[in-house]
Amino acid sequence: QVQLVESGGGLVQAGGSLRVSCAASGRTFSTMAWFRQAPGKEREFIATIIWSAGSTYYADSVKGRFTIARDKAKNTVYLQMNGLKPEDTAVYYCACRIGIGVPRSESAYDYWGQGIQVTVSS
Repeated sequence: QVQLVESGGGLVQAGGSLRVSCAASGRTFSTMAWFRQAPGKEREFIATIIWSAGSTYYADSVKGRFTIARDKAKNTVYLQMNGLKPEDTAVYYCACRIGIGVPRSESAYDYWGQGIQVTVSS
């Protein structure tokens, strides 16, 4: 079992920045990812990181604006979001995968956080 707890969401103006965090506890895992779900839309992949190597992968919609990073000592993954737009408004979820790989499908991830709201005002 892995427990994931997100923090750091909130309200920010367009063009601003926000960092969300996800603290993990429990068994070891190979990959952490961030997804988001806007009202009336399906959950979408944002970014993923290989825990051991730190390699990162991004969705085209956030590439160059968002950065995923991890602190292995704190067992925490971060999502730094810059240049936020109103369309980035969503509930953001962290997820982890036990097996090797960097999938972009939510079904490939084994454990999920409870989600945290990020709202970008225009």
